Amino acid sequence: MRILTFSNKLLLITILCFVSNKINAQETKINIQQNPKFEQLLNEKRKINASIAVNELYKIQIFSGISEKAKNTLNECKQNFSDLDGTIVFNTPNYKVWIGNFRNRIDAERKLIEIKKVYENAFLIKPKK
Repeated sequence: MRILTFSNKLLLITILCFVSNKINAQETKINIQQNPKFEQLLNEKRKINASIAVNELYKIQIFSGISEKAKNTLNECKQNFSDLDGTIVFNTPNYKVWIGNFRNRIDAERKLIEIKKVYENAFLIKPKK
C-alpha cells in the first residue's frame, strides 16, 4: 500500500475544497401554476363528500329502487324542497334517495309530515357509521 506524502495530502485536500465549492444542492425555487378549474372541482368534491358523509344526523328516505328513477326522484325533490340537501346512496341492489340533515328527531319528524304529502313512502332514518 502506498503512503501519501504530506504534499500529496495537501494537494488532495485543496482539490476537494475547490470541488466542494462548486457543488450546489437543490437550491431552486419552485413556482407551481395551478389551473383555476382544479380549485373549482375540489370545492365541488368537498360539497359532495359533505352531503354523502354518514353521521349522527337524521335523514329522510324518499325512494329506493333503480338508478334512473332515483336520479329523477332526487331532481324532483330538489325542485319541491330546495332548502334540503339530497343524495343518492347505493346499497345492493337498490339506490336510495336520502334528503335532509336534521340534528334532532323532532325537526326531522316535522319535515317528514310535510314531505309525506308529496312522497307517501317517505320515512325517517338515522344512518349508522
